[in-house]
Amino acid sequence: MKFMFSADIRSYKNMRNDELREAFVTEPLFQAGEIVLVYTDVDRGLVGGIVPQDKPILLPTHKELAADYFCQRREAGVINIGGEGSINVDGTDYAMANRDSLYIPKESQKIEFSSNDANNPAKFYLVSYPAHRVTKTVHVPKSAAKYIALGSQETSNERVIFQSIRPGIVDSCQLVMGITELKTGSVWNTKPPHTHFRRTEIYMYFDLPQDEKVFHLMGEPSEVRTLPIDSETAIASPSWSIHSGVGTSNYSFIWAMGGENQEFDDMDHLKVTDLR
Repeated sequence: MKFMFSADIRSYKNMRNDELREAFVTEPLFQAGEIVLVYTDVDRGLVGGIVPQDKPILLPTHKELAADYFCQRREAGVINIGGEGSINVDGTDYAMANRDSLYIPKESQKIEFSSNDANNPAKFYLVSYPAHRVTKTVHVPKSAAKYIALGSQETSNERVIFQSIRPGIVDSCQLVMGITELKTGSVWNTKPPHTHFRRTEIYMYFDLPQDEKVFHLMGEPSEVRTLPIDSETAIASPSWSIHSGVGTSNYSFIWAMGGENQEFDDMDHLKVTDLR
């Protein structure tokens, strides 16, 4: 398991891009036949990429979690962005098509990931936060997620949001998770930008052509920094930071939040003209 130790609201202003990347940005998460786990001290979030091929991959624990098993005191959300696969949670199999989500509650002991076809493997993206109560495992196909259309072609931010792990669909502790897909010709996500001091957030960009980038905006509105991000890479956003970005092509991203509430609309909106 790799670790990212974040910068604070004062120190980030004097950091080089390579230092900011070390503090907030993962390396590409998906490696064939492997599991990659990255722990960030931003609300003790943990992200992972899991790509099983010809054999299943078991979700391990690590001594730094001080737990007998991964979800002993954690909840996890998983979204598949690859080929068809399945997740077995304590003996129950959940089929996972592309864009399906699975919520895995605290005290789930054995979690195993499989692909149906080693030549077209599943790509399971996992986000985990500490949890305080036991709920239940819930499978959410993309068709069952809450569908929200936002933005417009004129402002280059026409997009569709699929809220899959959220109140009313999944009874989680603090995790809220879903997918945003930008329409062809649109490049801005999260426009206008916002902050939410009551929650932190992690973005994972994907569906971006190999030669393209997303320029992710972070920091205080009065002191914005820009980090070029590759496809299938995640970036953690502290509660004091904006999170917005613009790509050199349209793309998709998975967002996941943890914090004091689960209200998707709990945002402190900014104007683009507020950014400095």
